[in-house]
Amino acid sequence: MPTAANYLILALSTFFIACQSSPTKHLTNATAQKSQPNIIYILADDLGYAELGCYGQSIIETPHLDQLAESGMKFTQHYSGAPVCAPARCILLTGMHAGHAYIRGNDEWGSRGDVWDYDAMYADSSLEGQRPIADTVLTIAEVLQEQGYQTGMVGKWGLGAPGTEGVPTKQGFDFFYGYNCQRQAHTFYPRHLWRNEDRHLLDNKSVAPHTRFDTLLDPHDEASYADFNLNDYSPALMHTEAIDFMTRSQDQPFFLYYASPIPHLPLQAPDDWLSYYRDKLGPEEPYTGKSYFPHRTPKAAYAAMVSYLDEQVGDLVRHLKDLGVYENTLIVFSSDNGPSYTGGTDSAYFDSAHPFRSGYGYGKGFTHEGGIRVPMIVSWPDQVAAGIEVDHLSAFYDIFPTFCDVAGASCQPTDGLSLYPTLTAKGQQQRHEFLYWEFPAYTGQQAVRMGEWKGIRKNLIKGEGDLELYNLNDDIEESDDVSAQYPEVVQKIQKIMKAQHSEAQNPRYRMAALGDKLTD
Repeated sequence: MPTAANYLILALSTFFIACQSSPTKHLTNATAQKSQPNIIYILADDLGYAELGCYGQSIIETPHLDQLAESGMKFTQHYSGAPVCAPARCILLTGMHAGHAYIRGNDEWGSRGDVWDYDAMYADSSLEGQRPIADTVLTIAEVLQEQGYQTGMVGKWGLGAPGTEGVPTKQGFDFFYGYNCQRQAHTFYPRHLWRNEDRHLLDNKSVAPHTRFDTLLDPHDEASYADFNLNDYSPALMHTEAIDFMTRSQDQPFFLYYASPIPHLPLQAPDDWLSYYRDKLGPEEPYTGKSYFPHRTPKAAYAAMVSYLDEQVGDLVRHLKDLGVYENTLIVFSSDNGPSYTGGTDSAYFDSAHPFRSGYGYGKGFTHEGGIRVPMIVSWPDQVAAGIEVDHLSAFYDIFPTFCDVAGASCQPTDGLSLYPTLTAKGQQQRHEFLYWEFPAYTGQQAVRMGEWKGIRKNLIKGEGDLELYNLNDDIEESDDVSAQYPEVVQKIQKIMKAQHSEAQNPRYRMAALGDKLTD
């Protein structure tokens, strides 16, 4: 039977704190090292809150992740640190919210030249990648590395171009394989990936990301899409490297940051899953739009990508069990932000962010719930209780102190609160008085979640921006601005916004409406 058929069988069946007070040190005793749990953090890319079965998805099948949730905890009020890629990843790895983080937006560092020219980047790798995170910024990988962990990063990086201080191997990772550059990840059949600081050339011809459909071809003919289905599929290559890293590291504690590029666009999926969903969903019109690659059956392709990621998670768990280290491994799964609104995706069809809105203005790129509330599943045999739904308010910046506690490492002050007490039922769980976001793009935004209240300011790049207020208990879709009825709540949120913002080191992330100098 094909893989998809086997898979179907399975489907049926506040804030600044220190973690621990013990000093950071390298462990020298191998037995002591091995007693530390392995840590795996899997980050999906643009996966909506409701695109997993365990979060209510009814079309796309995700039995492995559903099973992982059944074996552990499913968080229902977990948030990304930002509504797009790079800042979310910076906040995740550094434990600092967007008002304090070094990277607060996507910065393609265009002053270097034509950074969007795919062939130019291939000829000159100095055009790849994003403006780097500073070497002075501490990452959780550096803390765990110092604690005796073997550290590996597989997938999409986006926090520093090749040859800079921001590459993974200079930010705490012993091993890296994948995309250094977010723009390169706009094709899953790239000409190369990176292994540590060297290029790994692939058997794919040059088809630049965002290549448009040839209007001389028949959009209903599968052969018209041949240039978008090549030889070396990057998610498969990166998954193999992740498994190999775990195998090499099995005799010592390891930290694997698995930042999958899917289901971020473009729509490029393995053939077996694509065939499965074409049969399941039936005929559909092709996508031949202006952004990202075209696809003959876009809905089937998107569903296939999510199920393929789920299959990879199942394979990862199976290998942990084969290695005999599953019981001593903490696994966390989440997504960097909400679902996209372009490139042939159809969040309305899949109800991708249910019960939140997910179209343009509410999903990816925006600080409404659909853009920043994300799934989080945590599994840790014999430590995390099984089948628990957790409504504790949490965010990406809680991961840094949590992993410090898990590893027994000392932890610098962060904006996060360790989730260790919630995960293990040991100790008293501290709770956030509020969560904070700012985002210097998509008109410029600030947001605060405070209990049932959600305050949002928009258009901060052009002006001051009035504060919109929503009561999430009554209005989960954030459609009824009640700021006029609750001036005292508005005032409190405004004070939080002012207190939590610090001027970014990079002028690109500054907003005049927040009192920032726009140039140095």
